[in-house]
Amino acid sequence: MEMGKTEISKTRKIAAWIIAGLLTALYIFSAMAKLVFQPEQMAQMHLANWRIIIGIGEITSALLFLLPRTNIYGTLLLSAYMGGAIILHMTNGLSIVMPSVVLVLIWVVGFLRNPELVKK
Repeated sequence: MEMGKTEISKTRKIAAWIIAGLLTALYIFSAMAKLVFQPEQMAQMHLANWRIIIGIGEITSALLFLLPRTNIYGTLLLSAYMGGAIILHMTNGLSIVMPSVVLVLIWVVGFLRNPELVKK
């Protein structure tokens, strides 16, 4: 066990893997939509020039989030990404419920995998 790391229960690890896997799949699907299937959606949000960078950033962040060694960096990057998504939804008059729920799930996985983040 690494210094400063708290041992995580098997149930907690399984729950974190399941949620992280589902979120990673969501992000990869979302990135593929931006890159290949629905680029016109990005144009509607005035982000057509940024869709490649956003899609690659989304995939990279999701993979960092999934991998145990880099999950804390993925958590930070996806948190920032979802903050931007919430702002984008707000400025376009869209509901912020979905991006907010996804953000909370990102934090849940972050705390499940990194219990040392919670002060006791």
